[in-house]
Formats: sequence, C-alpha cells, structure tokens
Amino acid sequence: MINIYKSTNHRLETVDTPTEGCWVNVVDPSVQEIAQIEELGIPADFVTHSLDIDERAHTERNDGIVLIVLRVPYEEDAKAQIPYSTVPLGIILTNTLIVTICRTETSVVRKFITGQIPELSTVKKNRFVLHLLLRTAVQYLEYLRGIDSSVDALEDRLYRSLQNKEVMDLLKYQKSLVYFTTALKSNELMLERMQKGQLFQAYPEDAELLEDVLIEIRQAIEMTYISENILSQMMDAFASIISNNLNVVMKILTSITMVISLPTLIASLYGMNVSLPGQHYPYAFALTLLVSLMISAIVVIVFWKKKWL
Repeated sequence: MINIYKSTNHRLETVDTPTEGCWVNVVDPSVQEIAQIEELGIPADFVTHSLDIDERAHTERNDGIVLIVLRVPYEEDAKAQIPYSTVPLGIILTNTLIVTICRTETSVVRKFITGQIPELSTVKKNRFVLHLLLRTAVQYLEYLRGIDSSVDALEDRLYRSLQNKEVMDLLKYQKSLVYFTTALKSNELMLERMQKGQLFQAYPEDAELLEDVLIEIRQAIEMTYISENILSQMMDAFASIISNNLNVVMKILTSITMVISLPTLIASLYGMNVSLPGQHYPYAFALTLLVSLMISAIVVIVFWKKKWL
C-alpha cells in the first residue's frame, strides 16, 4: 500500500502523485508497488533493506540518496506469542521526497498520519526525520510502561497461582524486553554515527533535537535494562512461590487424609466377622463413632498446633 502526503498549513493532506516536498508512506508493498517505488529513483537494495525483518539499524548513502533503517516498536495482536516486538522502518531521503517503507503499519507512523505531531512539515526533510526518531523513542517508553503495568497485574495473580501460566506470561514479556534492548542499542549506535557524521548539523535546532532523541533513546535503554532485571528476578522468585503453594496444598491434603484414615481404621476393625469387645452392648455403634470422632479431633488439634493444617 502506497499513500502520499504533503503538509499544507501544518496539516497533512493526501495527494495523488508524488511531487517535491511530499512524504511517500509504503506499507507491505506488492511487487508492482516496489517497482513504482524504484521508478522514483530509489535504489532497489534500499527497498530490500527496509523490508528485511531482521535488518539492523544503520545508514547508507548512494548517489545523494540517504537510507536510514530504524528499529521501531510494534504491538502484536492478542494471539501472538509475544506482546511486543520490533520491525525495521526504512527512511529514504531523496533530493525532493521523503519515503518511509515498512512491512507493517506501526503506531509511530500512524501518529504522523493522524496529525498527532504538531508543526509537522514534509518540506523540512531533516526535521521530519528527527521527529520520527523522537516519536520512536517516546513510543518505546510508552510500551515499556505498558509492560510494567501488565507485569504488576500478573504479580497479583502469581501469589495465588498453582500453575505455570502466569510464569509463561512473564516469559513472553521478558522476550519483548530482549527485543527492545537489542533494537534500542542498535538505534543508539546508528544515531551516534549520524551525530558524528553531522547529517543534521545544518541548523542548530536540528542538532538540539538529535541530542534530545539520543537522550530519550538512552533513557529507554536504561528502563529496559531495569525492567528486564526485575522481571528475571521475579520469574525466579515466583517459580519458587508456585512450588511452595503446591507444597502447602499437598500438606493440607495429606493431613486431611490422615485425619480421615483413623475413623476408617476403627470402622474396618469393627466390620470384621469375628467376636469383638462390646459387640452385644446396645450403644456399641454410638460409642465407637464417638471414640473415632474424639481421636480425629485430637489429631486435628495436634496438627493445628504444629501448623500442619
């Protein structure tokens, strides 16, 4: 899918054909759409790198055309094995156009399309890219806060859990944090190279904005490390809690079995077809039942004092 936008009075408007100062947004293109992109003068390998799901963050330059591959966070659907992952977003700067290419539609690009980024201009290409980089860093932070909230909800359930489902859910979030860590470190290295290469040094405002992006990225890296360490320790602790909860249940069931087995033993003895003491006594059944209950009560009291129940 190819959509073309152009900013007019700080608002994005959809246009039919690419002109100077436009933004061409490409999502999961077909073979025909890839051919249309290459007709704009974009090298074929730039498109390939942008669509490679395993591509790391980096920059390239070819005949004055700049490619910036950025790893952006992506929220998976409810049926996915992990809640969050990352996908490569290719940002291509030509002399006249901005082209973004990605296999999936991400919330980062969606917020640009829906006009949630103030004072956005497709004519100022460098400023547009910097806003895209900053929005990516902020989106990482938002998803990290979402992961922390989900982990807190799982923590309350884990205290009462006897199964591994909650621990497996924690493992899914830990995988997401690993993806985030790898992507953020890759983005940080790429941004540092861009800073050294003075790609955004033409205007002081752009240089300051790039510094802000680096600060946000580093903050996201620190938050990811902290969340990952806490989650790893929680998984170890809650695995022990689940095992302990199961042991408590087994202890209670064993104690109940022992309490029930004593009256069963007495009833079995008095059920034999042999001469038994007091068998002709009219209240023998009631007396036997009373003795059984007394013995069970004594056992319950002993177990209670020893905290076995």
